[in-house]
Amino acid sequence: MKTIPLAEAVKLKSVLTKKIPELIQEIHLVSHVIIEKGETPKSSGRLLKDVEAELEQVRKDARTLDRLIYRANIDNTINFKGEELPIVEAIELASQLRAEASLCKDLGKSEKERLYSGRDNVVLYQVALYDPIVYRQKANELEKEAHRLSNLINAKNYQVEVEFDDSNYF
Repeated sequence: MKTIPLAEAVKLKSVLTKKIPELIQEIHLVSHVIIEKGETPKSSGRLLKDVEAELEQVRKDARTLDRLIYRANIDNTINFKGEELPIVEAIELASQLRAEASLCKDLGKSEKERLYSGRDNVVLYQVALYDPIVYRQKANELEKEAHRLSNLINAKNYQVEVEFDDSNYF
């Protein structure tokens, strides 16, 4: 059986996911024609059965790719900061690092102290209980870590091969 890099399998899965609604729309288009009473209906495009068969094959291939991608993401690991992580865990960690970096960026945008409000001759201040500069720096470091991890994931995705014949699509 032919093999393709995991990265290509992921891209192909995305292509197939977009192709399914297109084929469903085509089914709606080719399943009806407008004719005058008494005329014989003629197909204006592909036959309904051909589009249905293609849809069935695309759905089957999408399921197969899901299985292969999930298995590869569990069975293959990435070494990040001295720890072996399955690809699936590394993907989740990269997402978490980006989310944490985003939170730190938000906290880093704050002022250390700013006028909050003043009434009845009372002046109030909003005071950050942390150092915004530290959080800006932490956000930068977390983003760098997320980028490094993503690069490792991408590299691994080109090293790992899955058994799939993509000749129907490429």
